[in-house]
Amino acid sequence: MANILVVEDNHDIAEMVCEFIEAQGHTVDYAADGLGGLHLAITEEFDAIVLDLMLPGMDGLTLCERLRNDAGKNTPILMLTARDALSDKIAGLDAGADDYLVKPFDLAELDARLRALIRRSVGLRSNTKLQVGDLSVDTGTMQIERAGERITVTPIGLKLLLALMQASPKVVTRRELETAAWDDIAPDSDALRSHLYNLRKTIDKPYASKLMHTVPGIGYRLAVDDGS
Repeated sequence: MANILVVEDNHDIAEMVCEFIEAQGHTVDYAADGLGGLHLAITEEFDAIVLDLMLPGMDGLTLCERLRNDAGKNTPILMLTARDALSDKIAGLDAGADDYLVKPFDLAELDARLRALIRRSVGLRSNTKLQVGDLSVDTGTMQIERAGERITVTPIGLKLLLALMQASPKVVTRRELETAAWDDIAPDSDALRSHLYNLRKTIDKPYASKLMHTVPGIGYRLAVDDGS
């Protein structure tokens, strides 16, 4: 049984989703606006959040960013949106959402995506620590440290870092990294390059030894040595 927060200002949709989730045996909390949703998401513990993009008081993108960047919460977020443009989906994932559904949606798909997000989250929490050299990620708290110093990355940067650390010292292809960051949404090539550049600048640039290595024509690897 999971504890799920639904943040949705449309009463009919919220009632339908809440009743369905409860029928699956889960517990549900509910907020009708962004500020109320943010308060609940920060002060309570949830296994997943169903978050509408367009909300009064504070929109879903801002709520996501506040939750990830200011509160340091990594609760899985399934974003609901009436917009099906690629740029809107990427914006949601960049803000920190883990998955998305375009309205109108099928409740069975909502259930399947929530279960997948919760399974993935539980799987990460079961691995207490990922370590490559002096770089570590606590997968329970998502706290990142290098050489004993706490560092912070963006939500997409965190997804890329986890993919690289879980595969280390093997190479992760560009396509695999795109899937880790944006699931089945394919961004333009500059998006991945930009996020990897920022990640490298954060985890490598201030330090003497470099852990993140480019494998030309294939992808990237995270390792203590440069593979030469």
